[in-house]
Amino acid sequence: MANIQSAKKRAKQAIRRRTQNMAMRSRLRTAIRRVLLAIKAGDKTAAQASFTAAVPEIDRMVGKGIIRKNRAAHYKSRLNARVRALS
Repeated sequence: MANIQSAKKRAKQAIRRRTQNMAMRSRLRTAIRRVLLAIKAGDKTAAQASFTAAVPEIDRMVGKGIIRKNRAAHYKSRLNARVRALS
């Protein structure tokens, strides 16, 4: 453990940020999983609805620095292609 006060504070901040980042990453994965499950079930309306709900969630994670913008674009384009292929 750190001896300097600022290092102790930084250690606490790192723990807090790590838990928040894990929670946000989990929200992102859940949103993506909902789209994929709707696609797997073959329900186009549910897939479209979950995709429209997942896109802002993906963008929000880019703004918070959880994922990079190119990865977000990759997620969105691949999910959109799979939703459109259901018709």
